Amino acid sequence: MKIAVWLVFFLLAVLWTGLVAISVQATEWLLTAADGAQVGDAVTQAAQWPLPAWLAFWVDPAWVQALQESWLGMVQWLEQVLPGAAGLMGWIAPLMWIGWGLVMLVLLLLALLAHGLIGRMKKPRSLGRA
Repeated sequence: MKIAVWLVFFLLAVLWTGLVAISVQATEWLLTAADGAQVGDAVTQAAQWPLPAWLAFWVDPAWVQALQESWLGMVQWLEQVLPGAAGLMGWIAPLMWIGWGLVMLVLLLLALLAHGLIGRMKKPRSLGRA
């Protein structure tokens, strides 16, 4: 059981890390596209972003496109709400990695708690011994 807890932790950690890495990469691309072009041009470029070779094997391209569109919507919203937020845009990637670290800490604490609880469970006594 303890091995299963750590395998689930490892799987969730890999999935979470991949999601944050994809999000950071998409955000940096969108910020670069939005900085050098009009927002309308950035929208059209969002669908043309090439899928990285390391990512094409693991992720459905339609999912990446949906992620790009959602991040583009967020960037457009931020530009409308905070027109002078160009300096704040540089903080998005570090904040995302801080969020990654906090979630990883919670996952680790949950895995340690499950490991400890499994260790406290009494093992059934064998029938041949008294």
